[in-house]
Amino acid sequence: MLNRRQRQMCIRDSYRLGGEWLGGYVDIRRCCHCGMEWHRLCHHLEPARARCRYFITRMIEQIPLGIQLKAAARFSNFVAGPNDELLGQLRLSANGRGDPFFLIWGGSGSGKSHLLQASCHQAASQGLAAAYLSLQESSSLQPQLLDGWDAYDLVCLDDIDAIAGQRQWEEAIFHLYNRIREQGGGLVVSSNSAPAQLQLCLPDLRSRLGWGLTYQLKSLDDQQRMQALQLRAQQRGCEMSAETAQYLMRRLPRDMPALFDLLDQLDEASLVAQRKLTVPFVKSVLGL
Repeated sequence: MLNRRQRQMCIRDSYRLGGEWLGGYVDIRRCCHCGMEWHRLCHHLEPARARCRYFITRMIEQIPLGIQLKAAARFSNFVAGPNDELLGQLRLSANGRGDPFFLIWGGSGSGKSHLLQASCHQAASQGLAAAYLSLQESSSLQPQLLDGWDAYDLVCLDDIDAIAGQRQWEEAIFHLYNRIREQGGGLVVSSNSAPAQLQLCLPDLRSRLGWGLTYQLKSLDDQQRMQALQLRAQQRGCEMSAETAQYLMRRLPRDMPALFDLLDQLDEASLVAQRKLTVPFVKSVLGL
């Protein structure tokens, strides 16, 4: 097996020597270091050609499958609250030093997608190849999409509930798990449901998901939600007082993704109006 340095060279030189974009897919014919040929990754799932097994993460991020990472999804701006242990373990794993397999479960809006994408960002910052896929957004596609993903150092599959009961998808993830394990990579899977409540039809997949660490992502309390909102505002370059944050928390749903989307709207409005995020300004923008 190639070491990490050799794998990085495969990624770099195969991209330079053989890779090109043809209508949305990567077509890399042969790696000049390992000599390995591999089938093409194509979002139309056309017949295969060859590509190097160690393709670079930034290639797959350009494929229009809703798998692009959000720039704001970082460990540094995730308010852990009661989830400190989980955050620490994910950091270690993304740095290539911790447990390689995770199942994270929690309710909608609890921050699962943020953590999976932050893991990919962190892995990439360490020179590792990482890929994220929202199964909710990709479940209508063919599971052959996952062919070759064991080449990544870290794979993050979000919302496994979305493919529960679809045998072909379950088998594809089961085989991917086995290949990743053989290659020494890592896999992080998220679910809205507790492991025992996942409606999987493949017992072997259920078994594999239980082999690694399992964490419930616990909800933040109101104070921690306020902290998260203010931190996100600060990182966007705008200041949100505790008074404004409290006002939003009292008047609006406390779902964090919805609050962050609202913050984006308020930030744009404040830039246009050249106003600070005061309570009167927020009232005027939101019509409250």
